[in-house]
Amino acid sequence: MRLILAPMEGVIDAGMRALLTQIGGLDRCVTEFVRVSDRLLPPRVFHRLCPELRQGGRTPAGVPVFLQLLGGQAQPMADNAVRAAELGAPGIDINFGCPAKTVNRSDGGAVLLREPLRVGSIAAAVRRAVPANIPVTAKIRLGFEDRSPFLDNVRALADAGVDELAIHARTRSDGYKPPAWWDEIARAVELVDFPVIANGEIWSPDDSHRARAASRCEDLMLGRGVLCRPDLPRLVRAAANGVDTPALDWLDIAELLQGFAQQKRLECAERHAAGPVKQWLGYLRHYYPQAAALFADIKRLNDPQTICTVIRNHTPARVQARAVAA
Repeated sequence: MRLILAPMEGVIDAGMRALLTQIGGLDRCVTEFVRVSDRLLPPRVFHRLCPELRQGGRTPAGVPVFLQLLGGQAQPMADNAVRAAELGAPGIDINFGCPAKTVNRSDGGAVLLREPLRVGSIAAAVRRAVPANIPVTAKIRLGFEDRSPFLDNVRALADAGVDELAIHARTRSDGYKPPAWWDEIARAVELVDFPVIANGEIWSPDDSHRARAASRCEDLMLGRGVLCRPDLPRLVRAAANGVDTPALDWLDIAELLQGFAQQKRLECAERHAAGPVKQWLGYLRHYYPQAAALFADIKRLNDPQTICTVIRNHTPARVQARAVAA
């Protein structure tokens, strides 16, 4: 079984990838999408979204990071895939699943699922352009308005020569509303001879077991569940192996959050440093009640130093001591 960290625009950046892969359990990450229009992008665009390119395309924990491209024109997608490979990306992922209206109106993401021939054309162009030793993967949903073109898109990607396919088990119209239709993914598994990866509504080890059984997929892609429970990949892997491993408690989470807040103070302009901390707390509070109390105290704050102070006030003595020592 492989566990892959899903790309989430504006949420899972290089810093979050470093933090989550350090906890353990993940086999691969995928970047936020690089938006491709009609031209070859400069290297700085790739390095901005995937700074891991300067470290062999891996997080500090050694987990490979595939670079994701999003666009509706085959040749520019192929040209930029070549550049990404030249810069050191260990794999290229193609985004056919983004449900955002602004992206879909700009001829990118899930809207392309209306046209399986275009999906296949884009993927084939990328596969032909990229050296054979570099995997080309794709991510799709079950469809745009409905599921009718689902298998046509799967066939088109298989004919294009992709190496793997991740499937979010909902249509674009479904958005992120539960349930995820994992059993639909099994229809794709029957058609292709390469790995299919199931994605959607995996919040716990029990969910992972049910998703694998229903989808008939060996591998899973985890997204929002990992932000709510940062050790979810480790717990899923342990459960699959029949191993009992303790979950992170709030003391552990507070320690991670303290480091994350300090990191953002260093990385971001002062006016932007608070946003990622609040955003992550917004996810954490769905699982940890202590995170909800902390979020309530910082949601109107914008000064990063003040936010760090409030976090320390909510942080158990064990974590405070470690922060001071650092």
